Amino acid sequence: MKRKFIQTGLLFTLLTISLSGTAQSLAQVKTLYEEGRYEEAKPGWERLVKQSPNNSKYNQWYGECCYETKDYENAEKYLIIANKRKEIESYRYLAMLYTELYRFSEAVSMWEDYIALQKKQKKDTSEMEKIVEQVRNLNRMQEKTEDIQIIDSIVVSKSAFLETYKLSDESGVLLMYDDFFKTDSPVSSVVYTNQKGSAIYYARPAENGVYNIYTQSKLLDVWGDEKALLPNLKDNNYPFVLSDGITIYFASKGYESIGGYDIFKTRYNTNTNTYLTPEQIGMPFNSPANDYMMVIDEVKGLGWFVSDRFQPDDKVCVYLFIPDPDRKRIDDMASGEELRRRAALVSISDSWKEGVDYTSLIQLGHTEMQQNQTKKDRDFEFFINDKVAYYSLNDIKNQDAKNLYTEVLSINKQIETLRNRLNEIRNTFANAQPSAREQLRPTILQAENQLYTLMEKAAEQERKARNAELIHIGVK
Repeated sequence: MKRKFIQTGLLFTLLTISLSGTAQSLAQVKTLYEEGRYEEAKPGWERLVKQSPNNSKYNQWYGECCYETKDYENAEKYLIIANKRKEIESYRYLAMLYTELYRFSEAVSMWEDYIALQKKQKKDTSEMEKIVEQVRNLNRMQEKTEDIQIIDSIVVSKSAFLETYKLSDESGVLLMYDDFFKTDSPVSSVVYTNQKGSAIYYARPAENGVYNIYTQSKLLDVWGDEKALLPNLKDNNYPFVLSDGITIYFASKGYESIGGYDIFKTRYNTNTNTYLTPEQIGMPFNSPANDYMMVIDEVKGLGWFVSDRFQPDDKVCVYLFIPDPDRKRIDDMASGEELRRRAALVSISDSWKEGVDYTSLIQLGHTEMQQNQTKKDRDFEFFINDKVAYYSLNDIKNQDAKNLYTEVLSINKQIETLRNRLNEIRNTFANAQPSAREQLRPTILQAENQLYTLMEKAAEQERKARNAELIHIGVK
């Protein structure tokens, strides 16, 4: 009897300790949660929500911790439970979650419901309305996702991303700002030097800390005549200029950016001596994260850009892709899930064409290539596909393709002559008096238009030659 009494007392004591532990646990979990220590609070909320699965607060708080720790699958599961029980903050967290998952139309719906609830409580919703408009922009951009082939990706330290850019000498030189200008004051930008070494493009912060893009010309081996290229109110950075000398890619937090830095493209207008209104590049290049440093090597036929999407704070991912001048969109027949994956860059292999081997292009993208290296013992480089390349007219098997590519070579010579002449006129323009500049503007504009016409004609004839050769050799 005494033994039974002792056992019962022990059981009661253990139960009391257990209940006491649960109470303390709840208080501790709430403290961790309120301090933003979500990883530490998460196991506690998980235990509590299992004990009380219908408790809307527990589901909400556990869902928030899952979201904040990027456990998106569980976040959605428990936030939906909280949402069905009308927990107000579940709308906001589901909106943010669906934005992260590129389910933008669902995110818009959640934001609209959340804003309506806030208005009922007479709260200011102006900032929320800006966010929902941004998500609407994301939804529109996703619908226009480009069918680009991204063939490789490398995760690197944020401070070392430029080391993965292996440009051909003909495409210019990239250096970190501090290395180029030999300065100890940290400036988060890159200096691009054109092929001739006659101009540099870079960004630096103004006194208010906002970055803007500048250019300088080399005069008698000295850099000078610094000029701002774009308005300095947008935080513009990471410039790169194509070989035509007037097309510039850059990153900006302005111009209705969809999140952090976005990649933009603009062209110099010699008629107004200004740059045209920047055009925002679409998905998958841009995202709600920071995307920047778009570089296209026209010799290699490859491009790079950087993004910190899906990455920890000290890392970025450098993507290697095949530029498409036509900027074709993903087929309208693509499923919503396929479109979402391609837009978000869930896996670069989603963008690969069936049966295509990208090994040689990937290797080229990671190889240092000296000037004229590819032209050694070669008349030209004519890529038929990722497996076949020709280096002389004798390599081309189809006569129609050979005739077409002969015309391409002739046009390319005209392009090179015109481009050299245009560079000379631009150098004269840069050092001329205002009255002389006015006289030169029509000449430059005419030469630019002629250059673009020739480039488009060369590209079109090359496409025709490639298609004719592919049909001849039996490759679809």
